[in-house]
Amino acid sequence: MSAHLFINGKWSAGSGNRRGQILNPANGETIGEVTFAETADLDAALAGAEQGFRNWSRVSAYERANILRRAATLTRERAETVARAVTREQGKPLPEALMEARGAGDHIDWYAEEGRRAYGRVIPARAPGILQMVLPEPVGPVAAFSPWNFPIGQIVRKIAGALAAGCSIIAKAPEETPSSVIELVKCFEEAGVPAGVLNLVFGVPAEISQHLIASTVIRKVSFTGSVPVGRHLGELSARHLKRTTMELGGHAPFIVCDDADPGAVSATGVALKFRNAGQVCAAPTRFLVQDGIFDAFVEAFVAGAGKLKVGDGASEGVQMGPLAHARRLDAMAGFVRDAVEAGGQLRAGGKRIGNEGFFFEPTVLTNVPLSARIMNDEPFGPIAIVNRFSEVDEAIAESNRLPFGLAAFAFSRRVDRTDRLMRGIEAGMVSINHFGLAAPETPFGGIKDSGHGSEGGSEGIQAYLTTKFVSQLNA
Repeated sequence: MSAHLFINGKWSAGSGNRRGQILNPANGETIGEVTFAETADLDAALAGAEQGFRNWSRVSAYERANILRRAATLTRERAETVARAVTREQGKPLPEALMEARGAGDHIDWYAEEGRRAYGRVIPARAPGILQMVLPEPVGPVAAFSPWNFPIGQIVRKIAGALAAGCSIIAKAPEETPSSVIELVKCFEEAGVPAGVLNLVFGVPAEISQHLIASTVIRKVSFTGSVPVGRHLGELSARHLKRTTMELGGHAPFIVCDDADPGAVSATGVALKFRNAGQVCAAPTRFLVQDGIFDAFVEAFVAGAGKLKVGDGASEGVQMGPLAHARRLDAMAGFVRDAVEAGGQLRAGGKRIGNEGFFFEPTVLTNVPLSARIMNDEPFGPIAIVNRFSEVDEAIAESNRLPFGLAAFAFSRRVDRTDRLMRGIEAGMVSINHFGLAAPETPFGGIKDSGHGSEGGSEGIQAYLTTKFVSQLNA
């Protein structure tokens, strides 16, 4: 299997010879290679995006929406093929991959309709004969950078949002998981997206980001990934005065008050924590449980984690797949070792499973001191920390202690408590008494070091629009 570039309407093996290996994380075997873009390929993509923007921005929002809806239909028809590619290259269980693949069509449809409703406005003038208008216009060609943990779910938001607004886009997809993204781009191609409007490249991340962001063609940068890389790309973008949307890492609190049902809430916590082997930016990491139900919650949570079936995501009944990289195994072992040395208690898991593939046990740590590294750095893996609190204000203070502010979860049957939690927690997204994040119609994004801007919701398309004010005197 060989994964190619898509530049100016054509699939290409690239102008150079550099290739990257594609691994199956369930067994560590090489299953293909991916083409790395050279400078000449990036320049061709920039030229295509520049011309593509001139053409696409003049296409009516109505026709753009028709094309996007055709792409959405194709993604739904091919969801199983896409999902199997995700599982093969990224590792998540096939049911999770199917949800991600099928959801792509919903995101495309949402943006298709939002593009038709990107309204301007008329401002009443102070003098007769003057017409004052605010016109939303597409910002221009976009450079988008997407991660491997949700190879379809992340990049589809960027592509659909940009295209719905009338922008062209160069999407730099993850080298680890190229096949599913290629299938997605083929859906847009076959739906009728003109040449140059959508370009897909793979390669050395630092080389590609530096070249694209510095180009005068690019007007907007969208990035999903780690905080350190986000800072770097933000600095590059600021140097060249490019608009940015940054969806970065998190360290989400999961607050459980003593009036909640510890058994039911622990089941929700296990499902959210170990989804995609914990490789989710909005996954709960710090479980903060009130004294009165702490022991009951921990007992139920540990039991739930221990029952999870871990294995190859393509196998029947598997609930948690492997980590995406061998280096993540070392990172998980390091977090556990440091937490135990700091005084935390290991209640479940804590080590690698077998010696084939990149599997790590669902792990639960309790009573972990704030000095432990895992209490301050995002684990991005299948490790849950369960600590106790006495008063709600203590839980809010711990939630806000870190510079992250992506997502938070809270559980209580008392309205006064949920109101305090909703208003007190510093996060871009707060889900209370259930999991309610990441639907196409809702904004997804963080604050503080977790980034800025939103994808999804009516806010999502605004990131790809700029404002033009026109004041006209009618003679």
